[in-house]
Amino acid sequence: MIPVFIASPWLAPGCFATRVGAFGAISIARRFAACCAFDFNLGARYTTAVYDCLSMTMPTSVVGHESDEELQARVLRGPLPRHVAIIMDGNGRWASARHLPRVAGHREGIKSVRETVTACRELGIAGLTIYAFSAENWRRPAFEVRELMMLLELYLQRELNTLLEKDIRFRTIGRIERLPATVVDWIRRVERETEGGREMTLTLALSYSGRSEIVDAARRMAEDARSGVLDPSAIDEDVLSRYLDTRDFEDPDLVIRTSGECRISNFLLWQIAYAELYFTKTLWPDFRRRDLLTALLDYQRRERRFGRTGEQLQGSPG
Repeated sequence: MIPVFIASPWLAPGCFATRVGAFGAISIARRFAACCAFDFNLGARYTTAVYDCLSMTMPTSVVGHESDEELQARVLRGPLPRHVAIIMDGNGRWASARHLPRVAGHREGIKSVRETVTACRELGIAGLTIYAFSAENWRRPAFEVRELMMLLELYLQRELNTLLEKDIRFRTIGRIERLPATVVDWIRRVERETEGGREMTLTLALSYSGRSEIVDAARRMAEDARSGVLDPSAIDEDVLSRYLDTRDFEDPDLVIRTSGECRISNFLLWQIAYAELYFTKTLWPDFRRRDLLTALLDYQRRERRFGRTGEQLQGSPG
């Protein structure tokens, strides 16, 4: 990911554009706040600056001192994203700050997963995708990887009944075959038993890489083209999307990343082309319902144009 910071004397702090390139076909240029404005007059003098991306989290003056119940009532009055994707980050730093082993942060992070799933289900959000273990995470110390796999298996065992009770379908994306056999067995069992879930879909990205997903899709298309199943001249964005792991659900409307890092980290590179991005300093083990509600309120303040003008969205000539 290549962050590009552009600012003029009239550009509000916290507003910046991010560009992501993957597979030579993906370009994401996002406006991070409704306040962004660019003056292209030839005579204008521009001042460039790098603003802290974290200033775009919901200001205290907007959230105020309302209770979680009051915040939730506000959220329910506005448009909700149908699909939220979360990059969980900060477990290790949470543990280090408390002089605990890293695994303690991962254990505490499970509580955040449970609370976030519950909150999304209650709010009526149709899809939640969580970046649980990236392809790059295999580079971590072997002991930590073993602990993470153990926690994943334990989570699946303990949450199966809850998913069934709440009518939540469980899915996974990524190169699952790299995971330990016992973990894969539990993944397939939970997927199978929750297949009828209709209220929400919970997707875990495991051993996942956005670039690898696109490469795998390209290979499958090439194989189908070679066998005559696919006409190469018919390949477009819709066709490619049908070859991705995420072909059965909508693209994310909102991506949340915790811990103060402002990057995508190879997550859903194709799917988040028009997602709203929200970064918070909160470490994942501290992320709770209130943090989710704050992110949703910020999302509701965005104007999603999809290439159109604000006047067009309002039905005025533009």
